[in-house]
Amino acid sequence: MRVAFIGLGRMGRGMAGRVLSGGHDLAAFDALPAAAAELGAAGARVATSVADVCTGREVVITMLVEDAAILDLATRPGGLCESLPKGAIHMVCGTHGVTTIRALEEAHARAGQTLVASPVLGRPDLAAAGQLGVVPGGPPDAVAACQPLLELIGKRIFPAGPKPECATAIKLANNAVLGCAMVAMAEGFALVRKYGVEPQVFQDVMVEGLFAATAYKVYGQKMVDESYDQVGSPITVGLKDALLINAAADVAQVPMPSHDVYRARLLGAVAHGDKDRDQAVLAREQARASGLE
Repeated sequence: MRVAFIGLGRMGRGMAGRVLSGGHDLAAFDALPAAAAELGAAGARVATSVADVCTGREVVITMLVEDAAILDLATRPGGLCESLPKGAIHMVCGTHGVTTIRALEEAHARAGQTLVASPVLGRPDLAAAGQLGVVPGGPPDAVAACQPLLELIGKRIFPAGPKPECATAIKLANNAVLGCAMVAMAEGFALVRKYGVEPQVFQDVMVEGLFAATAYKVYGQKMVDESYDQVGSPITVGLKDALLINAAADVAQVPMPSHDVYRARLLGAVAHGDKDRDQAVLAREQARASGLE
């Protein structure tokens, strides 16, 4: 397939590498040209602009963080809607808000293009290995056209439904549950520390008992090791997602009191100067609240 990839950060580089490894004709673009150098050396065409990367492409994959950035990328003069051929598909893999996905869907429809929301689940190391979870939502024929790319990027594919916002709702709900799990782990670690228990013992009990899942293994161990500067998902991204979750819940009139605690802990981490550290640093927030730090 003739594929464009925009957004070559920690996640995007690995995902784009997987697309290239599948033998697809890949053009890559990032606002920071150096981010595309490795892909260029591996055989991708390094584009000089959004219009350039979109030329003759069947699918463009974006992996951006902020809603404002993806909306601007799509709708500005020389952006995706103006530069992609009619019939092309925009596969948006970042975590974005419901209103943003709806706006993108409408903008691409006006341009004769199709939006498929395909948010991913996992960390940068899993992206590079093609071991992400992928949640595609959109018109069935468009999702089917993207299937070869989805299979390169993801170990598991979870079809969300016929509208892009279906995938968005799943990703936001998943992140809400993950945030609540981190808050609960942080509370558990603070409690056992108050009783003189080594945190590693509690971690072993969790992951070898009721909570043998990746979230508990990865984030729990980071809390034990206090390896907050080994960043997978920073506090800033967690807070961005938390605000998107709040907005989606407001639109749907769904109360989420557990999520409210997660958002408050994220804000506390920002206030204490930890905004660029891994979200596992929420354990430090709980430790402060518990008189441990």
